[in-house]
Amino acid sequence: MIRQAREADLTVISEIYAYARDFMAKNGNPHQWAGGFPPLSLLQEDIATGNLHVVEEGETGRVCGVFFFAIGPDETYRVIEQGKWIQDSTYGTIHRVAGDGTVHGLLREVVSYCEKKIPHLRIDTHEDNHIMQHAIGQCGFQRCGVIHVSDGTPRIAYEKI
Repeated sequence: MIRQAREADLTVISEIYAYARDFMAKNGNPHQWAGGFPPLSLLQEDIATGNLHVVEEGETGRVCGVFFFAIGPDETYRVIEQGKWIQDSTYGTIHRVAGDGTVHGLLREVVSYCEKKIPHLRIDTHEDNHIMQHAIGQCGFQRCGVIHVSDGTPRIAYEKI
C-alpha cells in the first residue's frame, strides 16, 4: 500500500534514506546522496505539501519505502541537455525513491501508483547509479538526456508516456 507520509513516519523515513545511502556507496555510487541527503527540513517540507509518500508492506503496514511525487512543472527538468523530452504536456515527477532493502520491485510499485495519477512521468538518477538506471529502464522509461539538480550535478533524465 502507498500513502502520503506523515510527520510520525520521519524516523523510519530517515532510516530508509540512511540505508539507501549506504547501499549506494557500497555499490559504486557514493556521491548521489552524500552528506546526509535528503535533509530533514526537505522531508518535512515534502510532507507538508503532501508530496512525500511511503510504501507499506502487506498486512503488517510496516513502512519499507519512500519517494517524492508531484504533478506539474519541476524546475529541475526545465533545461535538458544532450537530448530532449518526448512530450511537453503536464507530467508527474518521481524523486528520491528509496527502500529498506526488504522489498523487491519497489520502483515498479511506485511507478504503477504514479501512473494511476497521471500517465506522463519523469524521473532521473545519478550516472553512477547503475542499479536504478536498470530498474528505470525495466519500468518502461526512455532515456532523454541530462539535467542538473539544485547543487549543479548532472543526472540522467528519463520520461515515460
